[in-house]
Amino acid sequence: MGFVDEYMNVEAHGNTKLHVIHTNDKKQMATSLEQYERHLRLQRHKIVGIDLEYNNETNATQKPALVQLSAGKTQSVLLFQPSAAERCTDFDNFLADHRYTFAGFSIGGDKTKLERVNLEVANFVDIQKEWRVSEATKELDSLADVTGMVIDDYYNNMNKKITNKEHARWASLPLSMRHIEYAAKDAYAAYEIWDRITLTQDGLRHAKLEEEPPKKRPRSS
Repeated sequence: MGFVDEYMNVEAHGNTKLHVIHTNDKKQMATSLEQYERHLRLQRHKIVGIDLEYNNETNATQKPALVQLSAGKTQSVLLFQPSAAERCTDFDNFLADHRYTFAGFSIGGDKTKLERVNLEVANFVDIQKEWRVSEATKELDSLADVTGMVIDDYYNNMNKKITNKEHARWASLPLSMRHIEYAAKDAYAAYEIWDRITLTQDGLRHAKLEEEPPKKRPRSS
């Protein structure tokens, strides 16, 4: 049975509050992704933060239980429960769209588990490889922990951890508020980290161009 749960003012960090939609409803997901697409059309860097949580099967057969997406603080964080949904073509097509950059953290396991349900992210950037986070692994650290290193130590001061027992029930509904907050922050953290890295890279390229001496034009005869 389809469900749509909305949460207002979920804390990310500082004064940033998130609107979160948790759903397995195909119509709701299509509507939300359409809003994402309208927003991303206006962005120079079309970044979507992405993270996955898994069901409680053994690692060899584990599959995605929850997919988290964020396109910035002005957009809802989408928590899609594919483990409790019929196939959603709009969701599949969105992940496969080469126009968007999907930023995740230590994504090797995510790619493997997505393949088990015939899903592929077309333009999947691994923050851990592109911007090396010393001694950080997805198994040990939340994306929010990494964001605390890069953006705001507020993340590290929050009681955001969930237990191993709680991690084992991402496929069980309903999810607790602690699950919702944890999942939303991780998706938004992936977005914000890559957005900041991208803006920094743009600034460095611009500064380098300004430092280069202008090329001399050949004299006309």
